[in-house]
Amino acid sequence: MTVKSSFFFCAIGGSGMMPLALALKARGAAVSGSDRARDQGRTPDRFAFLEKQGITLFPQDGSGVRAGEAMVVVSTAVEPTVPDYQAALELGRPILHRAALLAQLANSACVSIAVAGTSGKSTTTGMTGWVLQRTGRVPTIINGAVMKNFVAPETPFASSVVGDPDLMVVEADESDGSIEHYTPTIAVLNNIAVDHKTMEELRALFAAFLERAGHAVVNLDNAESAALAQGVPTDKLTTFSLEDESATLYASDIALVQEGAGFTVTHTPSGESADVRLRVTGRHNAANALAALGAVLAVGVSFQEACAALGSFEGMVRRMDVVGQAVGVTVIDDFAHNPDKITATLAALHQFGGRLLILFQPHGYGPLRLMKDAFVEAFATQLDKDDLLFLPEPLYLGGTVNREVTSRDLAEALMARGVSVTAHDKRETCADSMVAQARAGDRLIIMGARDDTLTTLAGQILARVGEKEAS
Repeated sequence: MTVKSSFFFCAIGGSGMMPLALALKARGAAVSGSDRARDQGRTPDRFAFLEKQGITLFPQDGSGVRAGEAMVVVSTAVEPTVPDYQAALELGRPILHRAALLAQLANSACVSIAVAGTSGKSTTTGMTGWVLQRTGRVPTIINGAVMKNFVAPETPFASSVVGDPDLMVVEADESDGSIEHYTPTIAVLNNIAVDHKTMEELRALFAAFLERAGHAVVNLDNAESAALAQGVPTDKLTTFSLEDESATLYASDIALVQEGAGFTVTHTPSGESADVRLRVTGRHNAANALAALGAVLAVGVSFQEACAALGSFEGMVRRMDVVGQAVGVTVIDDFAHNPDKITATLAALHQFGGRLLILFQPHGYGPLRLMKDAFVEAFATQLDKDDLLFLPEPLYLGGTVNREVTSRDLAEALMARGVSVTAHDKRETCADSMVAQARAGDRLIIMGARDDTLTTLAGQILARVGEKEAS
């Protein structure tokens, strides 16, 4: 495989697919694709941007695959029943998984940093790429979310940055097992918790990931990742912690404000320390910053330079992203979709006053079925008695799914734990109820993954809150 190859991306607008497609196009590949979201008229700006980059888009009816000789790229979300997939099988066209293709690119680089873990991957990837850029490197970054530092009028969807092909920073996904394809120079492991796979499967995947890496950067504050760190030779290991002073990188004196976070980081082997001031809040982002710091130190960035560069990181789109304020109500757009991410977001928001009204859209019936009990535990332990939770049915984008567990099942289990929760078939009904009950001082959080229209919904809710007061 070379970047001069021809690729057809089925579901090209996806958060993992789009940055890879753009990176390949920028490096000289011929890229085309399809997406049923485009066919359904959703997020038209995203597809207009892709076409502006010279990417040809087709309906998701097989015609794009038949139009050329491209290798067909799919993700886990693409079922074999999709017409493009069927056309590829019929024509005997090579079918590549997105993550395997990304791993091939990363593995071909002289220096590759692969960021993995259940939570914090996108932010840590963005932080790592930004620090490298800020300190004079020109990395290629392929992320699963838009990095605010790289957004410009000509790059509104900056989830990828094309730079030196021999210095790559990538978000490595474990949800489909494709992390097994990576042999990174530096492996970053933020944490391990239940998400798309069983804990036994995750332990095996991440242990092998660390073993294949030239160097590992591992979180000691997560029991599962800390256990795996014990199997890494000390000369190949950097550890980080907000609690364990013996870690290679240890953060102390953590202070959180709504606009960001501050802490002192100590590099234990040298005794060197520095103050870090982040523009993103939450203890989880302090941990993400330590992970990024460990990664860039491993490629030769100086400690003081790296700590200073972290202070200009502006965050990620849809990561506790403040959409705006109206009549004392703040609307926040957030990607949290698994129990770990939900816990981190709610813990950060509860550092400050104000009731939380949360619209949480599960990102599929399968994930809801797998994580239902963990969702219950996360919301039941993290929501205060005055907080309100609104549950629409899970995201459904077509195909065959098992719907034996629904949002109403989740709501019933949460009500049994004393949570103030309502479930509705449509998220518009949830939004109506949220707006009706909002009052000054509230934070309204639109929470969920795999659905860019949630950002549109957040903007609509903000506008309606303002209109409600005006009327």
